[in-house]
Amino acid sequence: MNKSNYNLTKLNNGLKALNISSTDDQIDRLVRFYEMVVETNEVMNLTSITDWDEFVDKHFLDSLVLESVFPEVKDVNKAIDIGTGAGFPGIPLAIMYPNIEFTLLDTLTKRINFLDEVCKELELDNISLIAGRAEDYGKDSSYREQYDLCVTRAVAEINVLSEFTIPFVKENGKIVFYKSNSVKEELEQGNNSINTLGGKLNNNIEVLIPNTEYKRNLIIIDKVENTPSKFPRKAGIPKKRPL
Repeated sequence: MNKSNYNLTKLNNGLKALNISSTDDQIDRLVRFYEMVVETNEVMNLTSITDWDEFVDKHFLDSLVLESVFPEVKDVNKAIDIGTGAGFPGIPLAIMYPNIEFTLLDTLTKRINFLDEVCKELELDNISLIAGRAEDYGKDSSYREQYDLCVTRAVAEINVLSEFTIPFVKENGKIVFYKSNSVKEELEQGNNSINTLGGKLNNNIEVLIPNTEYKRNLIIIDKVENTPSKFPRKAGIPKKRPL
């Protein structure tokens, strides 16, 4: 890796705009992560975004925009990223907040194997990886209601995402959905599932990725009571029969 190959101005300015301090080591890790994604993308479909500047905007800063609406993130102890895919938002968050113990979950073993190589290469010892279904691990007492924060950039609608995510979070914790479009109607349809699973809508905030015209909707849910034991339902049912 040679950082001189990359214009870091956009990244550094974006982090400053988000009020995130960074070290040279953290920037090095973000750059190397980018390189590993692009290299692996030649043999495995991880992302359609491979241009450096666009990657900074739509993967790095997009993942880290959480700081602008939830500054308490720096005080979180345990967090989980559901449906992490190529490692977003989990890997950038874990790099910038090394004090947080992260779990990254994805259904595809080959993506988790790639992220295992990333964690080894970048020496990210604050990350654990799981290949499996959220419905299964949300029932497992080792993971159920063990986290202060759950994040997801998964593409499922809110009434499905709620069942995938809320069971992992302990009472008084937070769940954050990263959504790309206006979600008013989706929220109305998903409010029942949020409440049924022990959550309560805190806020829906549209944020602008620093120095871009790219918008992100962040839906913040408070975990106000324990999730009823019958949830999550068996794998596949939340998508077939959303709450």
